[in-house]
Amino acid sequence: RFFIIKESFLLYYAESEKKSFESNKYFNIHPKGVIPLGGCIVEPKEELNMPYAIKISHEDFHGNIVLAAESEFEQAQWLEMLQESGKVTWKNAQLGEAMIESLEAQGLQLAKEKQEYLDKLMEETEELCLQREQKEELERLNQVLEAEKHQFEEVVRELRLEQEQIRRELELTARSLKGVEEEKKELRSLTQSLQKTLEELSLEKQQMLEMLEENESQLPPPASPSKEQSPIWGLHCSLQQIEEKMQQLLEEKLVAEKRMKENEERSRALEEEREFYSSQAQALQNSLAELTAEKQQTERDLKAEVKVRMDLERRLREAEEALQSLEQGLNSLDCNKEKEEKMKADVSNLKKFFEECIRNAELEAKMPVIMKNSVYIHKAA
Repeated sequence: RFFIIKESFLLYYAESEKKSFESNKYFNIHPKGVIPLGGCIVEPKEELNMPYAIKISHEDFHGNIVLAAESEFEQAQWLEMLQESGKVTWKNAQLGEAMIESLEAQGLQLAKEKQEYLDKLMEETEELCLQREQKEELERLNQVLEAEKHQFEEVVRELRLEQEQIRRELELTARSLKGVEEEKKELRSLTQSLQKTLEELSLEKQQMLEMLEENESQLPPPASPSKEQSPIWGLHCSLQQIEEKMQQLLEEKLVAEKRMKENEERSRALEEEREFYSSQAQALQNSLAELTAEKQQTERDLKAEVKVRMDLERRLREAEEALQSLEQGLNSLDCNKEKEEKMKADVSNLKKFFEECIRNAELEAKMPVIMKNSVYIHKAA
């Protein structure tokens, strides 16, 4: 006999069929017999005059089928092929088809999930790009705020120098004012003493005039008196000296009053200058306090922005790691429960991250525009 194994069946023909099969390379569909191999037990067997025999048995067969090969090598080949073909049963075929359908369904589901994940990845990638742009904008704002902080510090330094200069000028003005006050007191005392001297000289003049009148009325005129020896002439000389001295004292009094008036005007000017410098110093002090408060506020804003930026960078790193892990899980052919749980956790982290981003964006959109431009208020001021 000439045997052919076709899937799970053993077909046998007349021995003459071998030449036709070898020349045409196709088998006759009308064999002499067909032996189903599904579920059969195939094992080697020793028979008389058949050293390389093969036994095929099945519980549904009425007897055993015994074949024989021409060599031990052929026997081993036929045993292997017959045993492999015996594994192909109807039940196994049904199980195989069910497994194939299940695998195809799982493949479709995985492909669908992969597409969904890819769509989500695209959306999340766009969100990450937006977050990076926001991060760059924050860095730019941080640089602007740093420059403005340096400007604030420079302005504060200049104001402190100006305040120190005004303080020195105030001290100089105060000393000048004190010197003017002292000179004013001296001039006032000098004027008082001059006034007193004038009064005394007026009194003395009055007394001499009375004495002169008395002498003129009591003494008769001499026969030929000389002017130098006449007592009247002496009184006239004394009166003339008193008048000259009074005139001199009056001139000194006028000079003193003029100096006192000049000192009063100078004192008034110094007082006005002092008030001006005091008001300017107060204004500078207020400006310095406002700038110090604004600097502290700017530093607090900078610290808050740095903290927010660090938090955003940390969340971005976590999101990127989750994305990379998710992409690796999607590209991986092996799928087990542990990887699915990890992928679900990554998706959950990404979902939480982007929900926070959306919530922050909504809060920022509801803020008034003036809050966004608050860092530029000092320029308008």
